[in-house]
Amino acid sequence: MLKTLDNSLELLHYFTKETPQWGVRELAKAMGMNHSIVFRILATFEQHGFLVQDKDSKKYSLGMKFMEFGAIVRDQFRISDVILPIMQQLSADTGESIYLTWRDGLEGICVEIVESSQTIRYGVTVGSRSPLFAGASNKVILAFLPEEELESIQLQPFTDKTITSKEDLIQDLEKIRVAGWAYSVGEYTESVFALSLPLFNSSKEVVASITVGGPDFRMPQQKVEPTLQKLIRGRDEMQALIGKLAGAASFRGFMS
Repeated sequence: MLKTLDNSLELLHYFTKETPQWGVRELAKAMGMNHSIVFRILATFEQHGFLVQDKDSKKYSLGMKFMEFGAIVRDQFRISDVILPIMQQLSADTGESIYLTWRDGLEGICVEIVESSQTIRYGVTVGSRSPLFAGASNKVILAFLPEEELESIQLQPFTDKTITSKEDLIQDLEKIRVAGWAYSVGEYTESVFALSLPLFNSSKEVVASITVGGPDFRMPQQKVEPTLQKLIRGRDEMQALIGKLAGAASFRGFMS
């Protein structure tokens, strides 16, 4: 592996929703790397448009190149053409927000959202990431991955309802696998519910999840089953379309 390239790509992972800006020395400290090396990497990324530097704070943040690449990936998946209309109908049927979460390693990344029309709703942004062990939208993906994927997961609490025991997580994932769906309340964000189903590619590998989510006070226990049935119908429509598009070059990223 090319060490410089490896360090450069690792550096980009530090630019997150929670920490979108970094100064040279603070990033070098966080990475445990010499600040002169970090500076050269940052300067190179800036030169090519992947990072921009604030003139006043001297801190770096992600540049427009990532937006360009994001648009390319989005076009490849054809999410807006294929899945978005179903998500919009699901939102209308349930009165809640609908989220499409993609697996990226041991994280889930939100790639599409249809916001609830209700005044009070849970705000998630496209591109936000979260670990696969927390929340229904992520755990319903993790439950269908090979068991060895669990070995490298480092559990940490986000709320007092986050599962922090590997043994408890394994048991929870087994229940999800048997049921075929996941439900959580406040595991990643306080007072937020999520009801999720997995999405599979043509090789029957889990690649994403579709989720109904919102404030927990709007999802009493008696509403879970009816909402789940609506979500299942929407998910089945998505899987049928995915099957039809399995050979399409523009959708190959999903199906491979």
